[in-house]
Amino acid sequence: MSLGNKEIMAKNIRRYLELNDMTQTDLCNALNLKFMTVSDWVNAKSYPRIDKIEMMANYFGISKADLVEEHTDNDEYYIDPQTARIAQEIKDSRELSVLFDVGRSMSPEDLQTVYQLALALKKKEQG
Repeated sequence: MSLGNKEIMAKNIRRYLELNDMTQTDLCNALNLKFMTVSDWVNAKSYPRIDKIEMMANYFGISKADLVEEHTDNDEYYIDPQTARIAQEIKDSRELSVLFDVGRSMSPEDLQTVYQLALALKKKEQG
């Protein structure tokens, strides 16, 4: 059975709220959205504008397609939401993807060196 666009969006927003252990109110507060607006999206009464879809996708760390496209239960590869978010970030970022790919072929010692360098750069950035 094919759902309509509003129903697909509603189902996906509910899914990502649940995966992130959030309520509609939490989402409203995080993104400065009106409760009734989000409620209408979650109840398939209206469809968000593209800027709001992008805002939610960025907030959840997912692609816009994850919100607008219909998914089957088989789409859920990762059980842990944090692992799913990290995997999606690696998939969406060419730089992270290359780092991950290079890291898989490194010796444990070289990987530790890169790890220490990354921590030092992060500390410098925060400093």
